[in-house]
Amino acid sequence: QVQLVESGGGLVQAGGSLRLSCAASGTIFRINSMGWYRQAPGKPRDLVATITSSGSTNYADSVKGRFTISRDNAKNTVYLQMNSLKPEDTAVYYCNADIVTTIYYSYGMDYWGKGTLVTVSS
Repeated sequence: QVQLVESGGGLVQAGGSLRLSCAASGTIFRINSMGWYRQAPGKPRDLVATITSSGSTNYADSVKGRFTISRDNAKNTVYLQMNSLKPEDTAVYYCNADIVTTIYYSYGMDYWGKGTLVTVSS
């Protein structure tokens, strides 16, 4: 079994910062890509940022220059540093990881956390 547990959400004023964390635990052989997605009320879940096992990153245009994704491979943890937050960043933020659970598999499976709410007030 694999679990992803997010933390760090909360209420912040516009212009403020938050740091989200997501730790993966369980039967893990290798973690490929990790990432953050977000879902605002009444909207689909959208990509925020991803990071590969070697550290290559990808960001949604709406967060470029404000958010930074990073990971600690030794801790199986991915972070999202969010600066200059805007009310439109309000959403539930979900952690995602492509995880290989055994040496016998070449490909990983997608795992999701339960989400953490970020609310940015104007």
